[in-house]
Amino acid sequence: MKAIWNDTVIAESDDTVVVEGNHYFPPDAIKQDRFRASTHESFCGWKGTARYYDVVVADAVNANAAWYYPEPMPAAENIRGYVAFWKGVTVTA
Repeated sequence: MKAIWNDTVIAESDDTVVVEGNHYFPPDAIKQDRFRASTHESFCGWKGTARYYDVVVADAVNANAAWYYPEPMPAAENIRGYVAFWKGVTVTA
């Protein structure tokens, strides 16, 4: 699977985990230089608190376009630290 934004591959892995229709990429599959920590957070009743990254390609910034669960609830332990995308990021095989 590949995550693409602004014609740039920002994550790539053969080992994603699908949860609620979203592909979660292992932490080592993301291109670290394309991500910037965000202060945004959200909460899911069964996964826990999600933290976000801004996706950065050249001078373009897609704010809060990637999220992950650094300390998930027990039911979501299999996606600890894995990264998922939205806001125009295309995930494709």
